[in-house]
Amino acid sequence: MDSNVYGFPILSLLAYLPLIGAIGILFLNKDDKKMIMQSAFGVSIVTMLVSFMLIPGFDSTKAEMQFTESHEWIPSLGVQYLFGIDGISLLLIVLTTIITAIAIVSSYTAIQERIKEYYVSILFLEMGMLAVFMCGDFFLFYIFWEVMLVPMYFLIGIWGGGRRLYSAIKFFLYTLFGSLFMLLGILALYFLNADPKYGNGQYTFAIDTLQNINLPLHPYQYWIFICFFLGFAIKVPMFPFHTWLPDAHTDAPTAGSVILAGVLLKMGTYGFVRFCLPIVPAASVYFVPLMSGLALVGIVYGALVALAQKDVKRLVAYSSVSHLGFVMLGIFALNTHGISGSILQMINHGVSTGALFLIVGMIYERRHTRLIADFGGLSYRMPVYTAFFAVSMFSSMGLPGLNGFVGEFLILVGVFEANTVFAGIAVVGVVLGAAYSLWLFQRMMFGKLDKPENQKLNDMNGREIAYMAPLVLFMFWIGLYPRPFIQVIEPAVAKILQRVEAGRKLVNVTFPQSIQTVELEKEPGSEDKALMMASQIDSKRGISE
Repeated sequence: MDSNVYGFPILSLLAYLPLIGAIGILFLNKDDKKMIMQSAFGVSIVTMLVSFMLIPGFDSTKAEMQFTESHEWIPSLGVQYLFGIDGISLLLIVLTTIITAIAIVSSYTAIQERIKEYYVSILFLEMGMLAVFMCGDFFLFYIFWEVMLVPMYFLIGIWGGGRRLYSAIKFFLYTLFGSLFMLLGILALYFLNADPKYGNGQYTFAIDTLQNINLPLHPYQYWIFICFFLGFAIKVPMFPFHTWLPDAHTDAPTAGSVILAGVLLKMGTYGFVRFCLPIVPAASVYFVPLMSGLALVGIVYGALVALAQKDVKRLVAYSSVSHLGFVMLGIFALNTHGISGSILQMINHGVSTGALFLIVGMIYERRHTRLIADFGGLSYRMPVYTAFFAVSMFSSMGLPGLNGFVGEFLILVGVFEANTVFAGIAVVGVVLGAAYSLWLFQRMMFGKLDKPENQKLNDMNGREIAYMAPLVLFMFWIGLYPRPFIQVIEPAVAKILQRVEAGRKLVNVTFPQSIQTVELEKEPGSEDKALMMASQIDSKRGISE
């Protein structure tokens, strides 16, 4: 199915609508704040509605890219303008448009200075995020990947609080460092594909073509995986590359934190699923113990540090480190349940953690403090706020009936199928997650309402209820009826797992029986024999078979 389903290139329209809106806002009078805010929100709503148009035209039974657009761009370098989406991209694109619209509404009273530049930055960021999920060409992908850095840097550095310049620079440098290694991996694929021994003998950045490249584990897949790992692990962020995240979250404006948690962190996990598993499958299998070990450390470490936080926003930030550790653990379970659960949990984390940052932003606007010790007994003054806080918190900790439970359950099933010890350690993270969530809720919502500042607080207004309601709706929808979401991603997951199974031809791995179990075949010369056999098979049929 291609863009002709609607008679026009809907993906390009969707990607560039925010850019067109941002350019239009630049021509508005900077003193007309109401017009600027309404225009930005209107652009985000139109973009969201266009993203909804993808749903009825999408065939959820197919793994192939749909709504595809292909044009020659720089033929001399093998660069093409390629757009297309599968089920994984579809869910992330819809999530992006919803989160962006909510982030804009949440900023109406929070941002009062340089608002034109603020809303232009958000719309420009939305354009970059949407395009990343659509790109079918690595050159195009890398451009939009880097484009996203600039508006987020400004959102933190200009409209943030605390040590905003430090946090903005730290975010930028960390991500740029990882991006440069990712670029090395992309260039390696580009040149290796031009060698008929491994690829089709052409210089190309087309992702679908490079997913069929046949590389030996050593040295090519090994080092390309490491390059991609550095680029994506920093973006996730995985332990020990996570240190930029709490600072960025703490000092970013509320909308910046919502977009960062809701969408930007998913770029890293998306990269592992979209590129590492299908393009370097043998290396992905080979590095399962390392990836699983880092994921488990992140799960437990993030939860323990969250327990020790005094700032609400930092607590939620460290909870993201723990939750995304679950996502990474599920991805490298390398089975249907694990990967499907991880993709669903990307959506769940965006909804529940985005909601928690909105909750924190509301109370910060009223009290101008985020210290947990400054609150207590808020449920007596703010019952509606307390109800939304409770649902968001229970969603984040994985209470049955809400979206977080479905994702965590699928991940744990997948990990249990692969390794029972890892599953047992991951369960500890679930318990710790419940501990810091309940501790936070009890300290803030219950107890004595003894502080004069808290006794004057107003409950949520209509605007705040309106932008929280869709997130709560998704929490219950995914929690009670996840089937439509899982059905959309299953064909893409099955296609990825075909590539992973091909990678097992080169590495004999039983997904790790212990954290150190990655064993090549023991017979002398068996590795070379396996490589030669796989090469012979691939030259005839292609590794994807």
